[in-house]
Amino acid sequence: MAYSFGKFPVKVSARHVHLTQDTVDILFGKGHVIEPEVPTKGQFLSTTRVTVVGPKHTFERVAVMGPCRNFNQFEISATDARTLGVPGMLRESGKIEGTPGIKLVGTVGEVELEQGVIVAERHIHMGKNTAAQNGLKDGDKVLMCVESEGRMTVFGDTAIHTNGPDDGGALSHIDTDEGNACGAGKNTVGYIVGKMEDFAKLFPEAAEN
Repeated sequence: MAYSFGKFPVKVSARHVHLTQDTVDILFGKGHVIEPEVPTKGQFLSTTRVTVVGPKHTFERVAVMGPCRNFNQFEISATDARTLGVPGMLRESGKIEGTPGIKLVGTVGEVELEQGVIVAERHIHMGKNTAAQNGLKDGDKVLMCVESEGRMTVFGDTAIHTNGPDDGGALSHIDTDEGNACGAGKNTVGYIVGKMEDFAKLFPEAAEN
């Protein structure tokens, strides 16, 4: 199937933290404001940084994303999880029940999160109408091909998230492990090969094994 949005940007998402305002107040002082590095709409990279302390290792100056959410979440790669000494649990953003906790240290205080450490599933953002027009819906899993010189890679189990703008386009996020595997750079693009349910049709020999 040909998808109307064609090729789309593939961005590498490094480790980062999402925080509630209550947690921000404890870490950085009452009323601390999470401000964007560059003025923008929607989610943004803030000027605030936090230290993350795990059983085996500490990450300093971890980026805090804004605006504040109603839950705390620390998104890492599988390599980060091994370095910190915590289980690397693959989850959709926001699905934090049963995930490991971690210690956060700010300029004023510290917080022990009981849960919220996840390895975020790779995903593609698009609007609901854009998805529907292409026979896709939120939660669908697709095969995504990422183009790069000498390391073109097809990733399966790439989730569709219909929380993007309905401008006819799409945007993918992968983590640093995945970015290194496919040689992703600043202007990397990808495209959808098909749905995971089409895998047997695309690779019948592999499906039989």
